[in-house]
Amino acid sequence: MRSDGAGDSPGRWAGGSRGCLDQGDNRPVDCVEPDEVLAVRARTDREAFGILYERHLRRLYSYVYYRTGNVADAEELTARTFHRALANIHRYEPKGVPFSAWLYRIAHNLVANWHRDSKRHRALPIDDALEVPNPADDPHGAAVSAEERRELRRAIASLPADRQQLLILKYVQNMPNAEIGVVMGRSEGAVKALLHRTVVALKTQLSPTKAVAR
Repeated sequence: MRSDGAGDSPGRWAGGSRGCLDQGDNRPVDCVEPDEVLAVRARTDREAFGILYERHLRRLYSYVYYRTGNVADAEELTARTFHRALANIHRYEPKGVPFSAWLYRIAHNLVANWHRDSKRHRALPIDDALEVPNPADDPHGAAVSAEERRELRRAIASLPADRQQLLILKYVQNMPNAEIGVVMGRSEGAVKALLHRTVVALKTQLSPTKAVAR
C-alpha cells in the first residue's frame, strides 16, 4: 500500500471504512450479524471476512497510525494485520474473546515487532491523535482549553509507551478494559490498575490550577 501524500496524518484510510462504524438508527444490514458469527463463517466465506474488514478498517488503522506516527508504515502494518487475521481465522474461537480484541492483539504484536526490529522509539503523534478527554474531567463536561490540552499532551507524551498505548485504546478506540487486556496481554484487573496509575501520574504532572483540579 502507498501513502496518499497527505502527510503524517491518518490520510485516506481514516475515512475508508463503512459498515458498523456508524451506529445510527439506519445501520447497514451487515450490523445484524455479530463479529464473532462472521468470524466463524469467514473460515470458509471470504465475503464474511470482507464485512469484518470494512467494519474494523478505520479504527484499526487509526490505532496503528497512533502507534507508528506515519501513514506509510501504518498502512503496511494494517494490511499485514488483516492478512494475518485471514490466514489464521480458523484459530479464532469466539469463547469470551471478542473478534475485535483478537484482531487488535495481532496488530499489537506486529507494531511491537516493528519497533523492536528497527529499534524505533518514535513518540506517538499525540497532537494529531488525541481527542482523549482529560481523565479527571467529566466525560460529558466542557472541553479543556487549548493551553490545558497542550499541557495534557505533553504529559501524555512523557509516559512510557505501554501507558500511551493504554490511553489510545481506552480513550481513542473506546475499548472496555477486558478487551484492552486481551490486546495488551494483561488481566482486566491489571488494566484497571494501570489506568488508575496512569491517571494519577498525569494528575501529578499537570498543574493543580489546570483542568485536573476541577
